[in-house]
Amino acid sequence: MSLAQEKKELRKKIKEILSKLSAEYCIEAGKRIFKNTIATEHFQKADTVFCFVGTKDEIDTRPIIEEAWKLGKIVCVPRCISMGHMEAYRIESWNDLQEGSYGIQEPKPGLMPLAPNEIDFAIIPCLSCNNEGYRLGYGGGFYDRYMERMACSNAVICRSKLMVEYIPANKFDKKADMVITENELLL
Repeated sequence: MSLAQEKKELRKKIKEILSKLSAEYCIEAGKRIFKNTIATEHFQKADTVFCFVGTKDEIDTRPIIEEAWKLGKIVCVPRCISMGHMEAYRIESWNDLQEGSYGIQEPKPGLMPLAPNEIDFAIIPCLSCNNEGYRLGYGGGFYDRYMERMACSNAVICRSKLMVEYIPANKFDKKADMVITENELLL
């Protein structure tokens, strides 16, 4: 089986598991992931935080973003520019977002982009990941390409019930520096 086929099969398996998770578990896991994320030294020391805006099936990152604002941090979120390519844009309120590509909340046009080297800490999404920090995304390669351009520390956040031992990966798949779940922080 090719790497692409392995990833496709694993995505299907994880989506099936995700569809069976209770709303209560997802909400509680999200709250604990929020607490674990903001407690990290990386988040605390960062002046500029890059964070995705979670969709209905992903972890709700709004509390993380709101905490960053509360602490006076610069917050930037991704916008898809073209197939496989995204950039980070500074947002100062929820009013700076609109529905964009793939139904994801993205920064409105006209906002200030930030270069990857201006980011101090990045919070990365996944469908699944393993303890080593390899992540299974949705297949577009957006984050792998962007992570290649970043020099900052980064964390993938994942519900523990969606983690697996093995993530099929090649040289283009970027490993996160740390994994944050509701139960632990893995470096």
